[in-house]
Amino acid sequence: MSGYVLCQIKKAKNPYYIESISTNIYSIEELCYYLQQNIYLIDNTIINEKLCDWIRDELGLLKLYRKLYQQLDKEESIGNFILPIFKEIGYLSHHEFQQIQEEISKIEIQPDDLRRKMKADYLVEYGMYINGIQEYYQILKDRNPGNLGIQFYASILGNMAGAYAKLFLFEEAANCLWQSYGIVKSKDTFQKYLSLLPLYLPKEAYEKRLEEVKADKIMVTELQKRNAQICKEAVNSDLAKSLKGMEPEEIVEKLKAQYHKSTCS
Repeated sequence: MSGYVLCQIKKAKNPYYIESISTNIYSIEELCYYLQQNIYLIDNTIINEKLCDWIRDELGLLKLYRKLYQQLDKEESIGNFILPIFKEIGYLSHHEFQQIQEEISKIEIQPDDLRRKMKADYLVEYGMYINGIQEYYQILKDRNPGNLGIQFYASILGNMAGAYAKLFLFEEAANCLWQSYGIVKSKDTFQKYLSLLPLYLPKEAYEKRLEEVKADKIMVTELQKRNAQICKEAVNSDLAKSLKGMEPEEIVEKLKAQYHKSTCS
């Protein structure tokens, strides 16, 4: 939907809290926006009695409340639950409504693990790294290799490593990459694994590990040069610039806020 969406219904005094992305929703327009933009994040934190009660008590939408409550009892398609929310205020154009219907239909026939991966990817993209890691872990715990193949689960481990690295948990990230490499012998995965080793291993242990995995010396030299360049660029990153000139206490508070966001605490 192009342009601005004007609030047609009163705003809630008490917001609806979406746990997965630590976000408060104050109006049906905000709810519609969230649903449209985050279709893969729709789960029982949205499709539940609590949301129905919030729509009734905070927004005063009794007709919509009854309609949604009936859908909860039927336990049918997620589309049957969320599409009436869009219809309530005509949030979507006819074309957009058809698009989201088609998207929901595609999602509902996807394998569970694929849907869960998309959800985890969305969470990591939002900076909710812990939630994303938990979702990846659950996929690996319940995996059914016959459905999607071993390469899919190798990619899960790779994504999980990326989320750990964002939290500066380099050893956990490296372990994920090594497991991924054990499933699919990817040169790219192996190089990423080698790049992480010096970030948490002492020099002697690092060199010993290089020997154990029979790392090519030329490759290691190139990776070390690349890592040095990344460190150099990090000094000029947006985060580094935003911290420049700040008092130590301010820097700590800013980094703490980012950490709390990533851990949903």
